Amino acid sequence: MSGGFTKVLVKSEVPEGTLKLAQLGGKRVVVANVGGNFFVMGEVCTHMGGPLSRGRLNGFVITCPWHGSRFDARTGAVVGGPAVRPEPSYEVKVVRT
Repeated sequence: MSGGFTKVLVKSEVPEGTLKLAQLGGKRVVVANVGGNFFVMGEVCTHMGGPLSRGRLNGFVITCPWHGSRFDARTGAVVGGPAVRPEPSYEVKVVRT
């Protein structure tokens, strides 16, 4: 942990256009790589608990594989139901080595 941030993954583990499950403080989160920009939000769908890391990433939208709820990877906001509650989102710091 450095400056309030916790390392969750190495950049190479999340190729562009993909999703990856990670742990953040004991919580499951999904890391999305959109055009080389990384976004982190809750991984457990707020509708019925589906695994968002196993969903689809289309642009900034993550679609749950169970019932099709859609979330904005940048903010965790619901952009398509059946979910009505947003996902928590987290600030990202990419460290270049």
